[in-house]
Amino acid sequence: MIARHLRAAGHDLDLILAGRHPESGEALAGELRARTARLDVADPVADLAAVGPVDLVIAALHDPGDHLQTAALLTGAGHISIVGTADSLMAPRAMTAAILSRRPALMLGHWLAGALTFAAMAAAKGFTRVDRIELASLYDYADPIGPMTAGDAEGFVGRALIRRDGVWATVEAAENGRSVTRGGGDPFDALPMGVLDTPGLAAVTGARDVRFDLGSGTSIGTAAGGPASHDLYIDLTGLAATGETTSQRTLVSDPKGQAHLTGLGVLIGVERLLGLDGDPPPAGGLLFPEQIIDPGRAVARMRSFGVRIEAAA
Repeated sequence: MIARHLRAAGHDLDLILAGRHPESGEALAGELRARTARLDVADPVADLAAVGPVDLVIAALHDPGDHLQTAALLTGAGHISIVGTADSLMAPRAMTAAILSRRPALMLGHWLAGALTFAAMAAAKGFTRVDRIELASLYDYADPIGPMTAGDAEGFVGRALIRRDGVWATVEAAENGRSVTRGGGDPFDALPMGVLDTPGLAAVTGARDVRFDLGSGTSIGTAAGGPASHDLYIDLTGLAATGETTSQRTLVSDPKGQAHLTGLGVLIGVERLLGLDGDPPPAGGLLFPEQIIDPGRAVARMRSFGVRIEAAA
């Protein structure tokens, strides 16, 4: 999906689809005018050397030992990681990137590779002060997922990092669920999950209460008789420009599902790192999307690919 988005965006890039079984990607490579290469994340040094110098490595798979990240950074390549929650491997991964990177190393282990955070940051611009951010994602079982995401599913519900009354807390997800109401639809139950969106949005907004919850149910797309959509609910509470306390919900709904929206998050990150969005590329080093992505531009990019983003009742 990431490679498809890069081609759909019209970028003339030399794309390499790499994995342990490159032959399985030959058909897609032919369709997208890309090359294939063997790459074993457990021992990637020789495989990366065989490919030759590259500008950017996108790790859309697990790298539990950070071997791929380390090898990529040592060759002088940029790196994007879209796997990793706030409470799993982020400290060693971030330190590796900060110490070794000569080109940008973007931590994009947010929900849907940052798509949720981009929309939340854009919505927060309508407030003079943000006090509470409640994020929720509704997954529809009719929305197909890949084998890696399916394997991750058991880890989605465990201990989760949330911000409560200005204090960070790691809570048991099963004991801290909530019901998310929906205008025009049934509410759905959701459990907290420690995604990077939570500390990132707390940092950029100063909100004292921030949480992300994942639930399942009938999506907007399925309810309308079409394919399953992936739906996000962003609820902000704070001070409006008038000085009054107000609450605002933003709805994000991708009619093509979660994989499509995740790919858009990565596309936005790639365009920024390579300067394909019209601005100069950022300097090397450890980066988070909250630092370098313009939320208004990101929202416009998602909308250009058919994503619905609007204020909701």
